[in-house]
Amino acid sequence: MSICFRSLNYLPSSINSCLSQSKGKKNHALGKLAASITPQIEELVTLSENNKIPFPNSPSTNRNFIGPLSNSSIGIIGGLFSDPSLNFSKKLDSNSPFVVCKDPPLRNDELSSFAFPSGKTGPAHNSHQSSIVENLRRKRVFLEKSGVCCIAMPCQVLHLWHDEINEGCSVPFLHMGECVAKELKEAKLRPIEAGSPLRIGVLAINPTLVAKVYREKLEQEGFEVIMPDKATVEHIVIPAIEAISRKDFEGARNLFRIALQVLLVKAVNKIVVASDEFRGLLPPDDPLWRRCVDPVDSLARSAVEYARDLGHP
Repeated sequence: MSICFRSLNYLPSSINSCLSQSKGKKNHALGKLAASITPQIEELVTLSENNKIPFPNSPSTNRNFIGPLSNSSIGIIGGLFSDPSLNFSKKLDSNSPFVVCKDPPLRNDELSSFAFPSGKTGPAHNSHQSSIVENLRRKRVFLEKSGVCCIAMPCQVLHLWHDEINEGCSVPFLHMGECVAKELKEAKLRPIEAGSPLRIGVLAINPTLVAKVYREKLEQEGFEVIMPDKATVEHIVIPAIEAISRKDFEGARNLFRIALQVLLVKAVNKIVVASDEFRGLLPPDDPLWRRCVDPVDSLARSAVEYARDLGHP
């Protein structure tokens, strides 16, 4: 049974009923569980107030809240859009309860500051971005206090600040790059060309993200990281994302295929698609997509594996 709690920023004053997400029918079992955890939720609110963990918005009385069912629940910090969190939750095992904590989507100007950090001092030193990192830390702390066994953040861009958000965390805060590198290592791949190193392609438009989130983790496992050159990014990758924004999915799909082929001719074993925008462009059985790695898949599998190892699910 999966329990989805939409936002920790809108806490209700009371819990009256719980509705099953399937078929819109009332689930009396969940209702009893919700009633039983009301004191725990009140305790969490008290803890957050005592520790000065503010919420960006005031509580709402028209939202129902369901807390984690056990200490094997998976905490999810929502991303810049709703899709990554929704996509991630669908990939979890049906027996893995989870809690989602996220804000409303960011404005376009805020998104640009996240997706394209600039400046020699790095994104974390920008005052606006630092405030957002602090906001994400508060979400992490709240998930910890809710009793989750681990925390996942299924947004590619937010992983630029994973280390800062993770500082002081008392439960495992899964890293997308580490999850990808671990699975690729366990796959026991063989070089495409005899005598050459194992090469992994990473497709992204943000070199800072690749360097900080993927390159180090993959190189630690012995892989050589291959990225598209500047011309490919400017003339193929970025236009593909622009096509998606115009809802020209056929054009985006064609450009995406070309970008993948550019990396494959460089004898890479797999391609890490480090851009949420490309998810779903190709069908799962497409030969090109089979050569790809979706980091959200790896993150979800790692979260479920960790919860299972506790022996509770």
